[in-house]
Amino acid sequence: MSLANKKARLKWACRRGMLELDVLFMPFVDEAYDQLSAQEQIIFERLLTCEDPELFAWFMGHESCEDPELNSMVQLILNRVKV
Repeated sequence: MSLANKKARLKWACRRGMLELDVLFMPFVDEAYDQLSAQEQIIFERLLTCEDPELFAWFMGHESCEDPELNSMVQLILNRVKV
């Protein structure tokens, strides 16, 4: 799959049912995804397979993700937003 096709697929997967998640994921794909390691890209793609209520709870700090890899990706995305 070409890089352009992969990014288009990722952007589509970033379109969620909650605006709060869209505003986190869309800029992250545009601005930071290419700088992730191959392993981090896989983790980000796995994060996008999670359900919206779960993601919302993790990103809003209502719950902590029990998967250490996914939790580290959540923290990475949140840290980019705070900068």
